[in-house]
Amino acid sequence: MNLPAWPYPKTIAHRGAGKLAPENTLAAIRHGVSFGYRATEIDVKLSGDGTLLLMHDDTTNRCSDGRGRVAAKTWHQLALLDAGSWHSKDYAGEPIPTYWRVAKYCIANGVMLNTEIKPCIGRERETGAAVALETQALFSAPEHAHLKPLLSSFSTEALIAARDAAPELDRAHLFENPLPTDWLARCKAVGAIALDANWRTLTPDIVNEAHANGLRVACYTCNDQADAERLWSWGVDSVITDAVDKIAFRP
Repeated sequence: MNLPAWPYPKTIAHRGAGKLAPENTLAAIRHGVSFGYRATEIDVKLSGDGTLLLMHDDTTNRCSDGRGRVAAKTWHQLALLDAGSWHSKDYAGEPIPTYWRVAKYCIANGVMLNTEIKPCIGRERETGAAVALETQALFSAPEHAHLKPLLSSFSTEALIAARDAAPELDRAHLFENPLPTDWLARCKAVGAIALDANWRTLTPDIVNEAHANGLRVACYTCNDQADAERLWSWGVDSVITDAVDKIAFRP
């Protein structure tokens, strides 16, 4: 079994600290770090005027006091939104962060990133290339090489653009549940080093098939210790979790 290097830990915090703080904010990432986590998954997309920022949805409706499409707003408009009050009053006024700002925090504090490329509809290639190029620039210093993020996406098109822009960065192909029958071909098409699947769709046979084909295996979003232990026993390389307060960080 000839597997690629996998510097990423066995546990990765989902969107910062899962549901314990407003997702995809610096506050959430810091909260995850307070539980000992040294790796976090984040969602990155483009504003209407080309700034990379953290946001899962195509609209600002769910996770801020704004309304409307992210792609229809400038960074200045997005930067003025409150991305914390929706979660709780303790986080009132928490801003939407740029990818640059989050990366700088993670570099300074030794936190690894699983950067999910989350393009707005119709901006797949543009977003994939932008994320890859900014990641390449942010982590270009030799002393930061060990922290280079894993780029992942559900979009094959975005991952191909990321590969073309910065081929040296690690990539993982994300898939929904159920796992599509062509998952292996799509992983190979983007030059992925890992399959990243919904944890409920994995089986020992799938993990073994991925490893036999030179792919690592990550999964999302497992929030139970017993389930995580079972996945690790199958050979799953990284488990992404909301339960940073219940599942201890594993390097």
